[in-house]
Amino acid sequence: MRLNVVMLCGLLALSGSVCSADEKAKTEETTQVKLKGLTLTIPKSWVAPDAPKPMRLATYEIAPVEGDKEKAELAISNFPGGGGGVAPNLTRWIGQFEADGRESVIKQGKANGKQYYIVDITGTYKKSVGPPMLQKTEPVKGSRMLGVILVMEDDEVYFLKLTGPDKTVKAQSEIFRSTFGAKSEGEEDYEL
Repeated sequence: MRLNVVMLCGLLALSGSVCSADEKAKTEETTQVKLKGLTLTIPKSWVAPDAPKPMRLATYEIAPVEGDKEKAELAISNFPGGGGGVAPNLTRWIGQFEADGRESVIKQGKANGKQYYIVDITGTYKKSVGPPMLQKTEPVKGSRMLGVILVMEDDEVYFLKLTGPDKTVKAQSEIFRSTFGAKSEGEEDYEL
């Protein structure tokens, strides 16, 4: 039986050790979620809201880490025809942050036979407000996004977008990768 991650990290803290994201990923209880042709291993602490959101296969809310007030959100989507390609989607995600103070890093890797591209963006997020058709946003400083384009063996494409407060999203970075079988080790730079 797996130990509760909070208990394990508490025990490690008492012993003078630090609980890393990898240790949290190994100890957190998970559940398998099948979304069309994609199977993810989702931590049980990530909560799916009662009301589904349009144009998404699934949505999960992630509790804020100490010091953050807002939850992070993972949105999972899939669109016919691949959704427009890798570079345009990465560029669009980067554009969802104000240019002033924005930092972004793009990597690529393979996980369980799947090619993936991941962008890590920090800065002021232009958070969507209201119906998407209105294209209204509000600036949210101190934000982070981990956006993944996951290309399956059958060329089916899935989009995983984790957004929220910088510290909360950063704390979930390796756990987020583990949902689809990836690790940051071995990822290579990707240029647009």
